[in-house]
Amino acid sequence: EVQLVESGGGLVQPGGSLRLSCAASGFTVDDYTIGWFRQASGKEREGVSSFSRTDYSTYYADSVKGRFTISSDIAKNTVYLQMNSLKPEDTAVYYCAAETSVWNPYLSDANRYHYWGQGTQVTVSA
Repeated sequence: EVQLVESGGGLVQPGGSLRLSCAASGFTVDDYTIGWFRQASGKEREGVSSFSRTDYSTYYADSVKGRFTISSDIAKNTVYLQMNSLKPEDTAVYYCAAETSVWNPYLSDANRYHYWGQGTQVTVSA
C-alpha cells in the first residue's frame, strides 16, 4: 500500500526556515515523481515544487524560487522541502503527492498525482 506521511510543519517567524519531510512507504521515491503542494485557507491547492523521475525536470512555483529546495534521501525513502526566508503568505497546509509518471509542464497540476499525504500545517507569523 502506498503511503505518504508529511512532518516538519509548525509555527515560524517571518524570515525563518523549516524543513518538511515526506516519508514514503509501499514504493521507492526513486521511481516516482514527488510533488509538494500547499493550500491556504480559502484558496485552491497550488503546486510548490516537484521533481520528475520521468524527465528529471524540477519545478518551483515563481513565489518560492530561490527560497525553497526539493531534495530526496533514497536510503530513507524520504523527500524533503527546505523552506528558507519564509513569508506570511507561505502559511498553508503543505501536502506531498506521488505519481509514477509526471513530466514538465504538468508537475504543478495536482490532478496528475494519485497518492497524497495527510498534510502538515505551516504558519508564518510574528
